[in-house]
Amino acid sequence: MKNFLQNFAPLKWVVAVSLLSMATITSAQGVIKIGEVNSYKAQPAFLEPYRMGMELAVDQINQSGGLLGKQVELIRRDDNANPGDAVRVAEELVSRDQVDLLTGTFLSHIGLALTDFAKQKQVFFLASEPLTNKITWDNGNRYTFRLRPSTYMQVAMLVPEAVAMNKKRWALVYPNYEYGQSAAATFKALMKAAQPDIEFVDEQATPLGKVDAGSVVQALADAKPDAIFNVLFGADLGKFVREGNTRGLFEGREVVSLLTGEPEYLDPLKNEAPNGWLVTGYPWYGINTPEHDAFLKAYQQKFNDYPRLGSVVGYATIMSLAEGVKKAGNTNTEDMIQAFRGLELMSPFGPIRYRPEDHQSTMGGYVGKTKNVDGKGVMVDYRYVDGASVLPSAQEVQKLRPAQANK
Repeated sequence: MKNFLQNFAPLKWVVAVSLLSMATITSAQGVIKIGEVNSYKAQPAFLEPYRMGMELAVDQINQSGGLLGKQVELIRRDDNANPGDAVRVAEELVSRDQVDLLTGTFLSHIGLALTDFAKQKQVFFLASEPLTNKITWDNGNRYTFRLRPSTYMQVAMLVPEAVAMNKKRWALVYPNYEYGQSAAATFKALMKAAQPDIEFVDEQATPLGKVDAGSVVQALADAKPDAIFNVLFGADLGKFVREGNTRGLFEGREVVSLLTGEPEYLDPLKNEAPNGWLVTGYPWYGINTPEHDAFLKAYQQKFNDYPRLGSVVGYATIMSLAEGVKKAGNTNTEDMIQAFRGLELMSPFGPIRYRPEDHQSTMGGYVGKTKNVDGKGVMVDYRYVDGASVLPSAQEVQKLRPAQANK
């Protein structure tokens, strides 16, 4: 009997391993994996709240029964703000972790790298935050969709009031990479079309994260512009504002500034926050709609903190993917593409739709003025601009997007 049991022991291990393998397979089949790539270490001001927004959405989905009867798992990877690293970790997510869907990216050149990766590998990719127009136009492809309003959309939200300032001599300052270049080019084109006599008297293109604020401010002052268009954000914005305040650059001059009204970038300015800048942003403290109230309450309950714009983007990214999966009935790439073309859902900013013609969502943004109130910057006189109202028509998009992108 003893010898028999000894001989039988290996068989018991085989059975045990087989049962474990079956359990692992069953577990894997019960999970929908979302792979997310982003510059967490390089851009924490935006991406930490963004992560929290994603986690809130995943929690809500899983607590309500998951998707298609499966739980949702979010697998995040840092891209080190490097396109090569972004592609490498995306490949690992797809081949090793076997994620069902790919999303993320913050910096525009990283977003473009994953846009191309999605095309080459034929995987579904929802670009959550990168703003360059090329994501959905010049470099657009059938596998890539985008949530956040593009540089074109955000600039178009600001142009009517910038034109109404009736200023002829403009100077520009922007980070010298894809996003900044795209924003500057769009501003010049839209302003020139609306105000033919406009002059652009100076451009300061600064290294991302390494602005020499003193020399930039002095160069802008020497150009004697009537108004300034600013695209700097994060630590670069703080240095620019501080130096500009010290040297009186903003006195008597209008400033139009992308992103500056976002709490991520406005709050750190504290008592240096400027007055009267025309900005895009997120006045979370004054949005009174049912959908935003529900989001705000849930966010504050979970994190005991107020949301930033990144929080909204992260939350809406996961909820977009969830609605796409529900509509498709699975996570198959081709079915997800068809589901996202025309996909409609409710976001904290209200209803949005992913346009079939360019895969861009109609999420809009808030436009208003900055004001320093008791040593803290806030947005005042703000209004929500629906993204659909500042997007080109389907006919115009045909000229901007590769013909094969929708096939």
